[in-house]
Amino acid sequence: MQADLTMGNIAGALTIQSEEAALIAELRAGSEEAFAWLIARYHQPIYSLLARTVQDRADAADLTQEVFVKIFRGVGNFHGESSLRTWIYRIALREASNQRRWWMRHKQKEVPIEQEIGEGECSTPIRLKEMLVDPSESPFDAAVHAENRARVEAALAKVSEPYRTTLILRDIEGFVYEEVAEMQGVNLGTVKSRLVRGRAFLKAYLTAELRESHRVPHTSENPNLQMPLSEEAR
Repeated sequence: MQADLTMGNIAGALTIQSEEAALIAELRAGSEEAFAWLIARYHQPIYSLLARTVQDRADAADLTQEVFVKIFRGVGNFHGESSLRTWIYRIALREASNQRRWWMRHKQKEVPIEQEIGEGECSTPIRLKEMLVDPSESPFDAAVHAENRARVEAALAKVSEPYRTTLILRDIEGFVYEEVAEMQGVNLGTVKSRLVRGRAFLKAYLTAELRESHRVPHTSENPNLQMPLSEEAR
């Protein structure tokens, strides 16, 4: 039985690799259909990653477009050293890092998460924090109740780099440790260390915010905040 399962896993992995190789070949050949599929598949995840990383909706939208331009121009030099998804996310993280360096050089102020950035239907104001919520189901959405999501996003924005990006990749995007390590160009131990520290920072910010709001005295007494972000790295 175990042998059958193992053979099934191998067969499945080979099928995925074969399909990815075919997609890459079409992309390198300039297939518009293949590139359109790639955009449809990765646009929302990449935008969500960048919105949480650079914390500016307009910048995130611009960077998302730039990421796909880089993919289009660079796919000819992609030879499968990593998975296609890992390569795409690595490009996105590099663009986010470049944007943060630009931000620091020009000493721009961070956009408050409560800032109104436009108007919706019936002239209802749209706030930045509402744009950071990924509408698709994810490990993050499944673990955190709706009433706490904005609070967690605000606390996440306070976590410094590189801990915030590591948290996003592992606990929100759901990448395995090895993928996170490859994307960030560090070893597995560094990823786990960053997760432990990042989760500790996030828990501290959430605890402080809750105590100030006088809603509950301790985070541990609120079961809605018991989520993967507060666990130790496994």
